[in-house]
Amino acid sequence: MNQLIRCTTCDKIFMKTASDQWPEYDSVAVGSPGPYREIAKDDFQDFLKDHRNHPMENLQIIEDSFVSEKPYSEPTKTSYFKATNGKERFVIRKSRERIEEPLTYELIRGDYSLKLLRLEIQAEEIMKQLEREWKNPPLPRSKGEAFLNLCRRILKTVDIDHLERIPEDSSLPLETYYKMDEVSLAYLLRNCRNIFEGREYKEIEAFIHRHKEDGVLLLKATYGILIAESEKSKLEPLRVPHALNEKMMIEKK
Repeated sequence: MNQLIRCTTCDKIFMKTASDQWPEYDSVAVGSPGPYREIAKDDFQDFLKDHRNHPMENLQIIEDSFVSEKPYSEPTKTSYFKATNGKERFVIRKSRERIEEPLTYELIRGDYSLKLLRLEIQAEEIMKQLEREWKNPPLPRSKGEAFLNLCRRILKTVDIDHLERIPEDSSLPLETYYKMDEVSLAYLLRNCRNIFEGREYKEIEAFIHRHKEDGVLLLKATYGILIAESEKSKLEPLRVPHALNEKMMIEKK
């Protein structure tokens, strides 16, 4: 199993995995017995050599603390998660710039939070859905734009802390979708009477009820990752339990 290890002297981080001893392969000169040569490696042993005689400790990853600016499936990205040694909490920055590079881990003393960057309607998606559903005759573009402007007015009145978040995950980790609250929906329906009449109003009323729960009328919130670094704690470094020291010494041999 993966094991997150911290050097308490240098604050360097190593993620021990089953792939640490996977060999590398390099092309060889023409005429050699094979096209590649195998290069043995042991990343964990290299880490121990670089931090010889430094105390080590295991860090426990805090569940559900992962966050990334790119989709989690994207191999080249920077992401963050939290970890603890039982006394202190840390932020770990996990990154890779190129696919052929190994992942790197960096310890940050402090914490991170998510800052709301913008809350917006899904204007393009709303217009496309209106054009798709509204036919015979098609909805006049001017009325579609008026409906979008009405939705934008609602953004100025909502409090995101009182909105219901949609549980489904977005493909982008920093995008979250919220339902309009009942007051906002009532305001939307009431003011639609200033744009639509008769059959058109019944059409837009049905459109709102169809898409208010999980469709194009959801409000999209975009967040940014805010890192707050702190000074190094004045607490004495946590000493490595004898069992962990002995285990590492055995593995080193």
